[in-house]
Amino acid sequence: MSQTATADSRPGRILRRVRLIGWAALASFVLAIVVFLVRANTVRTVDRGAADRVFGNPAVSVTDTANAVVIAPKTGASGVGLVFVPGARVDPYAYLYKLAGTVEETGLTVVITKPVLNLAILDLRPLDTFTTVAPGVTTWLVGGHSLGGVRACLYADQPQVAGLVLFGSYCAAPLARDDLPVLSLTGSADALSTPAKIADTAGLLPATARFVEIPGANHARFGDYGVEVGDGIATASTDAVAAAITRNLTAFLADSTSR
Repeated sequence: MSQTATADSRPGRILRRVRLIGWAALASFVLAIVVFLVRANTVRTVDRGAADRVFGNPAVSVTDTANAVVIAPKTGASGVGLVFVPGARVDPYAYLYKLAGTVEETGLTVVITKPVLNLAILDLRPLDTFTTVAPGVTTWLVGGHSLGGVRACLYADQPQVAGLVLFGSYCAAPLARDDLPVLSLTGSADALSTPAKIADTAGLLPATARFVEIPGANHARFGDYGVEVGDGIATASTDAVAAAITRNLTAFLADSTSR
């Protein structure tokens, strides 16, 4: 083979190699997207027994809408509502039992969002996407569990929001409103949003924020959906944690909505 032929073939080999690398990179990117979508659409399923207790409760109603699941009192609605954002890849129904007690006790209406791709941090829809499903509510609070709480913090600076409720969660940046009532519930056995992490980020919340640690609760106990990888072991029952949530959220609502 001549030197000219050898030299002429090099650009061709380089181009084929570049194309091969490009196709490999594209295939890897597509595969990563597919894996992400499959994972995002594989939610942690609700404990059916816990949800059935709410469906069987004659004092509350559960309504499924396109964007949210709504728990409302059948009588005595207070006009106060809570938009609650689930943790990453957690079925919204997993929070029915933990929130229904406060609905029954206070007349609160709870709108549990259905995040885009089951990941609240990717959900850029405005707050009124969820408040419009409960037109009878005149006072709104926002809240969430885990990453859902991080998303709720982004709603909290809006002037129409009357309070912020965090379950095993914290804000990623300082709140602009230093007068906003805040309730932060954490579990002593939470190995994901640990009590230490909650303490480290406390300065991002108003000085008046109320912090309550629930003994024996782990990260997953704020819902009813099984176990979380890396979480601590809960020693408090789901009933005990539900009662603690109801007690503390009821007291917080009495204080924050009476201002």
